[in-house]
Amino acid sequence: MGLLERMRKEWFMLGIVLAISGAKLEPSVGVNGGPLKPEITVTYIAVAIIFFNSGLSLRTEELTSALMHVKLHLFIQIFTLAFFPAAVWLFLQLLSVTPINEWLLKGLQTVGCMPLPVSSAVILTKAVGGNEAAAIFNSAFGSFLGIVITPLLLLLFLGSSSTVPFTSIFSQLFMTVVVPLIIGQIVRRYIKDWLERKKPPFGAVSSSVLLMIIYTTFCDTFSNPNIDLDKFSLVVVVFIIFSIQLSFMLLTFIFSTRSNSGFTPADTVAIIFCSTHKSLTLGIPMLKIVFAGHEHLSLISVPLLIYHPAQILLGSVLVPTIKSWMVSRQKGVKLTRPTV
Repeated sequence: MGLLERMRKEWFMLGIVLAISGAKLEPSVGVNGGPLKPEITVTYIAVAIIFFNSGLSLRTEELTSALMHVKLHLFIQIFTLAFFPAAVWLFLQLLSVTPINEWLLKGLQTVGCMPLPVSSAVILTKAVGGNEAAAIFNSAFGSFLGIVITPLLLLLFLGSSSTVPFTSIFSQLFMTVVVPLIIGQIVRRYIKDWLERKKPPFGAVSSSVLLMIIYTTFCDTFSNPNIDLDKFSLVVVVFIIFSIQLSFMLLTFIFSTRSNSGFTPADTVAIIFCSTHKSLTLGIPMLKIVFAGHEHLSLISVPLLIYHPAQILLGSVLVPTIKSWMVSRQKGVKLTRPTV
C-alpha cells in the first residue's frame, strides 16, 4: 500500500512537471480561444467536474455538519478577505521605496484582495484527508462573498472602481459550483451502496482535472506578449509570493492548532489551504472588469498569474508533510482519550 501511495504521488508531481513543460513549449494550445478552449473547458466544465466529483464522493451528513461549524468559517473568511489584504498592504508600504516595478506591487495588492478559489483548496484538502466538507463550503461561500467584497477592497486599496456585473458572475458560480455539487449529492443517494463497495478513484479524477487547470494557467502566463518588465522585479515578486504563502500557511497553522482553538487536525488542514489560496478563475475576470482599458492591466495581472500556479505547486509539495502531521496528531488524540 505504501508503494502504491508513493507511485500515485510521484505520478501527480510528474504530471505537474509535464503540464508546465508542455505549456512552455506550445502555450497557444491552452490559451483562451485556443484548441482546448479553456474559457469553456476550464472555467465551466473543469470546475463543474470537480464539484460534481466532490458531491458524489462526500457523505451528505459530513457536508451538513460542516455548515454548522461557524467558528471555522469565520476564521477562514476573515483571514482571507480582511487580514490577508491588510497585511499585504502594510508589507507593500515598505516595498514602495524599492526599485521593484510599481505595477507589479499593485498586482500583489490585488492578489491580497481576491477570494478563495473554487477548486485547488478543495482538491489539496481532499488529498491530505482534511475536512473536505468545510473546504467545499468555504470555497463556494468565499467566492460568492468575493463578488461583492473584492471590488470594494480594490477600491479601498487601489482607488479603482467600476460597475461589476454581479448577476452574471453569481449565475456562473451557481451553475459551476452549487448545481454540480447538488447533482452529485442527489446521484450519490441512488448509487451510495455501489460507491461504498467499488470505491471509485475520486482523488485521481480531481488530480487529473487539476493538471489541466495548471496547464492552461501556465499557457496563459507564457503566451502573454504584453508583459514587459525587468527580470529583477519578476524574480523578486516570485520570491515574495512564495514567502507570503509560506508565512501565512505557518501563521494559520499556529493559530488553528492552539490548545483552545477548538479545531481538529482535519479542520486545520482546511484552514491552511482555504485561508492562503486565491482565485484566478474569479480574479482575472474581476481585474479585467475593474481595470478595464488600463494600460498596465497585464502587469497588474502578473502576480495573480504567478500566485495561482505557485499555490498549487507549493500545496502539492507540502501534501505529504501535512498529511503525516495530521495522521500523527489524530493518532495522538485517540491515544489520549480515556477508555470507557
